[in-house]
Amino acid sequence: MKQTLLIIDAQQELIDGNEQESAVYNKDQLIKNINVVIEKAMESNVPVVFVRDLDVAGGEGKGFQVHEEIHTPSDSKVFDKSATNAFHGTGLLEHLKSLEIGHIVIMGCATQHCVDSAVRTATINGFDVTLVGDGHSTTDSNVLPAEQIIKHHNRTLHGHYNVEHFSMVRNTEEDLFMPTHDSYR
Repeated sequence: MKQTLLIIDAQQELIDGNEQESAVYNKDQLIKNINVVIEKAMESNVPVVFVRDLDVAGGEGKGFQVHEEIHTPSDSKVFDKSATNAFHGTGLLEHLKSLEIGHIVIMGCATQHCVDSAVRTATINGFDVTLVGDGHSTTDSNVLPAEQIIKHHNRTLHGHYNVEHFSMVRNTEEDLFMPTHDSYR
């Protein structure tokens, strides 16, 4: 099965924060885990795709770019989005279908917004998804601290299904590019 690593909104200003927003929860570990999984993808010849949010840093400058500490492969594909959903108006779905991708490993920010919508949208569009449980993050909300938001989404999205395709949550140290979805069907 062909697969890809999809990294959502891992942008400088979103991860580090700015004058109005705080940094994401556990940002140093998030960056480390993203780099570990990128390395695993490269070793497995799995293409890496980044999605950037045009709302971050006004869609320009250093703050808009993929975080400088993330080891971005030179052959990565990059899509810019103007909606919460990485598939909306970006060409991402068409790109993945053209590569005949069947499995997507997802990481990035923000857990309850862009990551959640990407996982759910991918399953309804014919992809199995592995969400990297320690590879996504967010900031505190008015209701819950970031750590609880992440735990909640890991629990909710593990086993989330849309009939034939579903998502699983696994952590960085696992063999993410050896999907185990078929053993659960």
